[in-house]
Amino acid sequence: MNGLILTSFGLPLLGFLLVFLSDRNEKKIATISFWCSHAMGLSIIALLILWAIAGFPKHEYEWFTLYETSDYRFPILFYLDRVGAVYLFCVWAIFSIIVKYCRVYLHREEGYQRFFMTIFAFVFGLNLVILSGSIDILFAGWEVVGIASFLLIAFYRHRVQPVRNALRAYTIYRFCDIGLLLGAWMSHLLFHESQRFSQLADLFNNPAMPPAGYGSLWLVSTLILIAASGKSAQFPFCFWLPRAMEGPTPSSAIFYGALSVHLGVFLLLRTQPIWSYHYLTCASVFNIGLLTVIIASISEKTQSNIKGQIAYASITQVGFMFMELALGLESLVLLHFVGNAFLRCYQLLVSPSIVVHLLRVEGSTDTDFYIRKSSRFQFLPASLRDTLPDVLQNTLYVFSLQEGNLELLVRAALWTPLKRVGSIINQMNPGLKLLYGLGGFVAVGLIIVATGITHQYFAFPISVFMVLASVSAFSQKHSPAKVWNAIALSSILAGVAVWFLNPVAWFDVVIFASGIIPAWILGLVVLSKLLKNDNFSKTPFAYRALAETQPKLSLLLFLSFLGLVGFPISPAFLGEDLLLSHASTHGPWFALPITIAFVINGIAAARVFQRLCMGRPTELNDVVYELSADPRPTVETANPHRA
Repeated sequence: MNGLILTSFGLPLLGFLLVFLSDRNEKKIATISFWCSHAMGLSIIALLILWAIAGFPKHEYEWFTLYETSDYRFPILFYLDRVGAVYLFCVWAIFSIIVKYCRVYLHREEGYQRFFMTIFAFVFGLNLVILSGSIDILFAGWEVVGIASFLLIAFYRHRVQPVRNALRAYTIYRFCDIGLLLGAWMSHLLFHESQRFSQLADLFNNPAMPPAGYGSLWLVSTLILIAASGKSAQFPFCFWLPRAMEGPTPSSAIFYGALSVHLGVFLLLRTQPIWSYHYLTCASVFNIGLLTVIIASISEKTQSNIKGQIAYASITQVGFMFMELALGLESLVLLHFVGNAFLRCYQLLVSPSIVVHLLRVEGSTDTDFYIRKSSRFQFLPASLRDTLPDVLQNTLYVFSLQEGNLELLVRAALWTPLKRVGSIINQMNPGLKLLYGLGGFVAVGLIIVATGITHQYFAFPISVFMVLASVSAFSQKHSPAKVWNAIALSSILAGVAVWFLNPVAWFDVVIFASGIIPAWILGLVVLSKLLKNDNFSKTPFAYRALAETQPKLSLLLFLSFLGLVGFPISPAFLGEDLLLSHASTHGPWFALPITIAFVINGIAAARVFQRLCMGRPTELNDVVYELSADPRPTVETANPHRA
């Protein structure tokens, strides 16, 4: 069984590498995808058969220890139970269908190779999440799924709207990382070596003696719920999922209709002993699901496209799953997940055919063509909507069109204050910034000397400057190099702060820096070459489309971006966990600012990569800017290709 567990997520990684190393020949890519997907399917089927023959045990497998010190250990740990088995079966079935569908559906598509690379990376991350034995391994797969989502939503990178929506979805993903990172930190703090999923249930066997206080359990439950709500597009994050449908239909089917949208439910299933221990957190899960069902179900009625309607229908069903989980109906949730995943996958895959059929019917009709939805409740005298006053009907309709203004609410609560603070910092004179920084350190130093307190308090002002550097990068618009420098400065300050907290941890800080500093230097070199003849200050919001004109440099910039955000391919990923571990031991307050800085840094770096490497080629952008100056363009100037 252990070998089959490794092959279940190793084969998608092999498929990614083979597609990456192959040329752009569609036949070769289709052949590689066919054999790798079927080989992964056979390994998953064999794994599930052996698991069933063994009597459906809770199987745990520790592959090796990635890093270990006297008080820290990071094992590569895998775990299989009935929850993982159900999710793994759905991954195999749906991924096989998607690969077979895409081999023909994406024929002659310019990004054929890019699509299959991303879809294999997604399945690798998904299997890693499902088979993870601890929250640290789950977070690694969580990050892979997030990056794959970002790339697939922006698959049609010549169009502005998919690119913008990709950043919106990735922003929500990164915000949810706050909950997951702090949840992992608190699991280390509260449960120590017992943060394994296989041991969570045993910790709560005795109701009279919980493993932690009610306040601590409520806090970690809230953090887990934030991560789950964002990943599954639950209240108040319902708005991003319909916008994620800008990607290709097959990716929408496997991501946001079938599998990725249910990862929040999977996280709640894995951590059920923690959040279900108290009635207050169970009520929170139920209320979030209920609010989601209400808002998503009425917003679905006003969607003007079929994929948007399916997206809100899927959100509604996940809301019901949250409610079922709060009531303790785990078996019903698993059955509900399987049914919803296959139904939404089917609906999304046939949606293009339905649209084409309706267009053909409309084209062959001489009279006006209307699509009327027949009601299955014709025996009722009137619908609930028709019994409401006209004012309330109109209010409800506008509320549905605006999707409850949830996006504006989230933006005003989370991102607008950060941008305002960052703008103030960026407008300051560099000399004044340096003066304030030195003044802060001198003031803290004088306090330490005067009072005789420990030097650990130096970590506090450093953490403040770390967050301010991240906020400065987040609001920077005119200089990609300044964004890269601010992100690197924030990360370096995080390591310095941990060194002040615990000077013995210098080697762990070096591990973290060994991932950050090379990525920072690589990014600066690449940016200097990419923007050699580009004046970014004139048009900071223009998309450069350098992935087409400079594909190799764009790939290097992408690798630099992954290194700066602590992606699992970089030592910085282990370093982030090490820094949070030291925070839990020597300065628990430090976990919050370092997590906020890491999350903001990821969003800022993604925006730079998006602006430079995606969009239309520069010459087409210039045409658009010239046309925008003329309020009444002629037919010839409005269509340069026709001219």
